[in-house]
Amino acid sequence: MARREPSLFIRLFALMSLVLVFGAAVLMTAAWYSARQAADEAYDRLLLGAAYQIADAIQIQDGRAEIELPVSAFELLALSDRDRIFYRVLDPAGHTMTGYEGLDDPAAESETPDRAVVENAEFDGEIVRVTRVARRFDDAQMRGDAVVIVAQTVEARRALARELTLRSFILVGAMGAIAIGGTIFAVRRALAPIGRLETAIRQRDPLDLTLVDVSTPRELAPFVAEINGFIERLRGRVELMQQFIADAAHQLRTPLAALEGQVDLLANDEVAPPARKHLDRIRDRTRQLSRLANQLLSHAMVAHRERAVANSPVDLTELTRRALDEAIPDTLERDILVTLHAPPEPLIVSGDPVNLAEAIKNILDNAVRHGAPARITVRLLRRSDRAVIEVEDDGPGIPSGQWPRVVQRFGAPSSDGKGSGLGLSITAEVLAAHGGTLSFVEKGSFGFVVVMSLAQHEREVA
Repeated sequence: MARREPSLFIRLFALMSLVLVFGAAVLMTAAWYSARQAADEAYDRLLLGAAYQIADAIQIQDGRAEIELPVSAFELLALSDRDRIFYRVLDPAGHTMTGYEGLDDPAAESETPDRAVVENAEFDGEIVRVTRVARRFDDAQMRGDAVVIVAQTVEARRALARELTLRSFILVGAMGAIAIGGTIFAVRRALAPIGRLETAIRQRDPLDLTLVDVSTPRELAPFVAEINGFIERLRGRVELMQQFIADAAHQLRTPLAALEGQVDLLANDEVAPPARKHLDRIRDRTRQLSRLANQLLSHAMVAHRERAVANSPVDLTELTRRALDEAIPDTLERDILVTLHAPPEPLIVSGDPVNLAEAIKNILDNAVRHGAPARITVRLLRRSDRAVIEVEDDGPGIPSGQWPRVVQRFGAPSSDGKGSGLGLSITAEVLAAHGGTLSFVEKGSFGFVVVMSLAQHEREVA
């Protein structure tokens, strides 16, 4: 049994979703880094601005560096109420003028100490963003660089980075949802030709062996061509089978009938008693062979017509009359009273008249050969929306324990050599193909009854 594969839609959707998810992950990672960088740039500018303002406030008085811290510098940094601010001001001699003694100079050993620096550091057990600016003095009383170091904790910039990242995530999520919806729409549109091809094949009648003619994309053209090639090969095989059945029916039935006739003629001649016994066996076996061949061909015909012939309205009453004429010939060796009870109006069913006639003839032939010594009664009835044919004979009937077997091929051939074990199975298969049933009524005070039930034609039921 072939392993069931997932549908093309699921495959394409899964692959495209993986691509979208990967792309979204890359975008969200980039958005996170971009948000952090943007937050750092915004707060670093405030930090540098405050440091420059403090540096501009340094004055040289009487050979000493003095400073009056500008309030405006701290007002800029105080815009973030979550963060703490640390500062340190060094005079050109390297002495701390004001601020935190433990705040290290991030560019103390730099080759370019006059260059502004902004970097991450740690102070007082907290992560801080620290900046360092220098102001050169060329006063006669004091020469050198005064250094301003300002540090700020990173809570505000982290909050800003989270907010910017969240907004980016929302935007990427919205675009992802739109992309997934577009993916579903695009995949369904792209696979629509496959759906049309599937519908065209699924809705075809099982008897339709014409080529598939559906407009498909170029990628599906080889697939359609292979289907049409298979249909052409199947049609050729069906035609060969039809020809074989016709040839077999002609080539087998004719010599068997001739052989049976020659044996009957030979039986009329004077034959010694020992030879007569062998001749009777030959005649019985010839008849059995002829019957078996006819029923095998009949079964092949029934199986073929079941798949190759469409149903049509059939008058069951007229069909039963014709079947009686063919199944019970006037030259029968014994007298059997045959009675047909039918409703006055036609009893219409939907089916193949040839197969239905074959089914009825098999039941009648079975009653003649194995059942009725003197009486066969056929009744056609309407029961609700069903058309029923009852064939009753005054023979011994079939034991109820054998009913499941006798409807199977060669399930219960007769022990007297007259039966083939195919008649009832052919009838059961024909009725099953027509949505009908074959059942039995155990022999009572009247006789054994075989019941064939079929659905009436829709117009008749209406």
